[in-house]
This record gives sequence, C-alpha cells and structure tokens, in this order.
Amino acid sequence: MPRGFYRRDSRVVAPELLNKVLATADGRSGRIVEVEAYCGALDPAAHTFRGKTARNATMFGPPGHLYVYFIYGMHWNCNAVCGGEVVGNGVLIRALEPLAGLDRMRTARGGIDNDRLLCSGPARLSQALGIDRRLDGADLVTGAAGISILDDGTAPPGHALASRRIGISKSTEPLWRWCVPDNRYVSRSAVRS
Repeated sequence: MPRGFYRRDSRVVAPELLNKVLATADGRSGRIVEVEAYCGALDPAAHTFRGKTARNATMFGPPGHLYVYFIYGMHWNCNAVCGGEVVGNGVLIRALEPLAGLDRMRTARGGIDNDRLLCSGPARLSQALGIDRRLDGADLVTGAAGISILDDGTAPPGHALASRRIGISKSTEPLWRWCVPDNRYVSRSAVRS
C-alpha cells in the first residue's frame, strides 16, 4: 500500500482497509475484516486527544506506520497511523481472517484450535501475529521491520457495515467502526447496523 493511501482522514482510510492483508515476514497473514477510526484532537476516545506523549508519539509521526500499545495491563493492540504528521489519527485493526501461517498463529495463541478465534479481536490478532512493542513505529509501506499491509486485489466491501466503536467509554456515538458483512472472523461483539 502506498504512503498516500494513509495520508488521509482515518474515517476515510478505515473502511478502505477492509479486505487488505496484514502480513509478517515470517509468513503469517490475515485479511482485515474489522476496523475502527480514531481522530486525534477531535476524538475524546483517541489516545492522542490530549496531545503527544512518550506512549503515543508514533501516532504523531508519518502516516503508514504502526502504532503498537499495551492495554488493560495485558494485551497489545495496533493502529495504522493516518493523516498528516502531528495529527494523531489512526485506524485500530480489530479483526483478521487468517490466511497463511495458521500453525504459527495457533502456537502463538497457546495452541488454540478454533481458527475463528485466532484473530477475532485486536489483542488476539496481535498475539497471533507476534505484534508487540518492538513493532511500534514499524513502516507498513516498506515492510522493513517485518510487517506490512498489502493489497492483493480484493476490493473493500461495497457496503461495509458501520457501527459504534466498542471497548471505549467516551465518544461512543459516532459510527466509526466498520466490518466486512457476514464475515465469521469479525470479533464476537460486532454489532450489525
């Protein structure tokens, strides 16, 4: 995916990321089937709402990089940085449909044998693909750090399902969450609207 793809508002990028492929250099990959947009200073739910910190600095950098953060003291999540520098916008990757490297994913997830649960949720997909703090700031365009988002020619859904974001307590009204309709790998708590 070219850098210009990410150099736009996260609410535009998010639904267009659906059906793209998140891939690691060791052969693990999955089709993006669920995302959420976060909009910096306009969005009280965004990590960047109050400005730049050591934790969220990647979100204020160039678009097309990966922002990786620890949540609930136990899970890693990842966002694709969007917009321009100093904007603080990103797209949370919420769920993947596993495509390749499933044995490695199962091992990384503790031997889970239900493939539907391998990557259905932001913490699960991060664990399955080995995403942790070491990948914070990784360039998704060049893939130099071993992770990238690819376009394999599968178009985003014509009518992505939009709903409210989940797992947040502020700014819950906007319909800034999108998923591929009827995809069995969307997170368990996905709301159809």
